[in-house]
Amino acid sequence: MDASPGQSANTSAGNGTVDWRSVLARGAYQHLETGELRVLVPAVLAVICVLGFAANATAMGILISNARKSKLSLINALLLNLMLADGLLLAFAVPFKAAAYSRAGWTLGLLVCKTCDWFVHACMAAKSFTVAVLAKACHRYASNPAKQVSIRLKTIAVLLLAVWLLACALPVPHWIFAALQEEGDGLACVQLVPPEARGFASGYAKAYPLLAYCAPLAFALLYFWRAHGRCRRRCSNKAQNLRAQIRSRRLTLTLFGLTMATAALWLPHWVWWVWTQHGLDSGGPLPPAPFALCAQLLMFSISLVNPLIVLALSEEFRESYKGLWRRLTLRKQPPKQQQPKPGPHAPTAPKSPTPRPETSAHLPPPCRPGRGAEEPEKEKKQEQEEEKKEESPGNKDSIVLPDVEQFWHERESGSLTLENDPTPWEHQDPKEGKQ
Repeated sequence: MDASPGQSANTSAGNGTVDWRSVLARGAYQHLETGELRVLVPAVLAVICVLGFAANATAMGILISNARKSKLSLINALLLNLMLADGLLLAFAVPFKAAAYSRAGWTLGLLVCKTCDWFVHACMAAKSFTVAVLAKACHRYASNPAKQVSIRLKTIAVLLLAVWLLACALPVPHWIFAALQEEGDGLACVQLVPPEARGFASGYAKAYPLLAYCAPLAFALLYFWRAHGRCRRRCSNKAQNLRAQIRSRRLTLTLFGLTMATAALWLPHWVWWVWTQHGLDSGGPLPPAPFALCAQLLMFSISLVNPLIVLALSEEFRESYKGLWRRLTLRKQPPKQQQPKPGPHAPTAPKSPTPRPETSAHLPPPCRPGRGAEEPEKEKKQEQEEEKKEESPGNKDSIVLPDVEQFWHERESGSLTLENDPTPWEHQDPKEGKQ
């Protein structure tokens, strides 16, 4: 853990322990003196957290979608692990950092004090080791891009598990030495190192940057440089598969850019770390608080920059992102139509009768000259066939009530009486009407 910037390196004994801040820096939980910074710094962390988590979640969704379409490759699995580490860091560490920066003292409890800084370093170490393995896989692919290399899922799972176990074990001293100590009017999350562990802590403080930062990223840059050289030599040989060469070169440039961005944004944190250790060991000046603060903000911004770099440099990733955006915005499924309840306007309700086309004129068809007595019989047969079609259960558009059907039948046959005739004016003599 880190010594608060601007504070002295004096040691204070208490209960058999020594606040030996020359081991690790307490920059994880700096208590800002200025009220404006207590608002500005958590706001910046909140923006990084929200945007970074959304970008990494989108990138993970694209990688998982591509893995479902085809077999999961080692490079895609490592990229997915890198995005997962960024997402975990933004979801479970940055919010506690923002809360610690916004308050004058430590109010989050001992458990968060012991786990938060350890979790940050574990995620950053996992990203560093993943980039190193990614560089080796990229170099292997660039050596022969046309060759189909199949790796079992079990092998990929064992490799990722080994990366996370090593990353979680490396910053364990951050967990062991973290403790709460009274400082001023409140508590502070500091490193309390026993006197007997001073030698181990001193060696660990010097070896930790080499193991977590220098060695993995140097290994990655070396293999990316070799992969780029392989791509350039293959581009000069036009007999090779041109499409595979272009894809290999783009993949190498994308991963190389991602590694360079990680190394550049993480470098100020380690400069501050080494400066703090040297100042505390030799009694010299400590790095200023604004530098330590900017170093931590740049370290957290890596989780936002990584998915943006992959999106900007990878054409395949860009096309997948466009396809995902189209599926989410353009191809919206229409809502399912609910069947209406039976009512006066519903299809299941009885419909009002409509006059039959053959009886709407109420007049017998005129007989044309030249036709015999067979014509009326043919017309009656046609009418009977049409009535059967209308009365069939498959015809749902002409549902007629029994009373209405009887009315039309009596009207056609002329058997209506004067008392039951609903339209007496049709059968009334014009002379009687005048009387």
